[in-house]
Amino acid sequence: MADPISSVLVPIHREGYPFIALFAAASLLAFVFLPDIFGWLGVILTLWCAYFFRDPPRVTPIDEGFVIAPADGVISAIETIAPPPELDLPASPVTRISIFMNVFDVHVNRSPVAGRIERIAYIAGKFLNASLDKASADNERQALTLEMTGGTRIGVVQIAGLIARRIVAFAATGDQLRAGQRFGLIRFGSRVDVYLPPGQNAQAIIGQRTIAGETILADLTAARPPLQGSIS
Repeated sequence: MADPISSVLVPIHREGYPFIALFAAASLLAFVFLPDIFGWLGVILTLWCAYFFRDPPRVTPIDEGFVIAPADGVISAIETIAPPPELDLPASPVTRISIFMNVFDVHVNRSPVAGRIERIAYIAGKFLNASLDKASADNERQALTLEMTGGTRIGVVQIAGLIARRIVAFAATGDQLRAGQRFGLIRFGSRVDVYLPPGQNAQAIIGQRTIAGETILADLTAARPPLQGSIS
């Protein structure tokens, strides 16, 4: 049985330290110069900021064909659609799995497969609600193309959301990533899309909650129909 304390008191990613310090300083100033209620509000926001930037360890299932969820969140869409041009993948439609992250989810993103980063492309854009379909084409985003052993290529797109204002990369073109390895972070609410290779179907369903680095989205070694199921 999981320890409830250890599920909350987890490591904080270094990207969060400046924000936590800023919230803490603002809280201190509020206690000094404003009514106490504003100081306590600042304390709550500081704790939330620390919670947002948590970076818990994950146990990644290792298999040559597994595609693992790159983000914590909920699968908001599974569609057959052409990859965006910034991924430099064939223009034929493939399965796209979209994972929406709210402001309470872990926002550290992890590689869905083991592979080399063949391409990274950053596109400046708008900050629409990341759950909207047009966010994949209009919002600020960063696209990664991963090449697996044998040449299979998978696309991953980090999409900034309504509140998010920066996508932070931890890896560069040419880097070799392990499945489940951290490759980036999106600040304050966002979405991650995964583009499977041609002919591959999702082994997950809309509404399913995912855990970055742990939840299996697809199995490339098995020719299976799309997974059917329901949330109850």
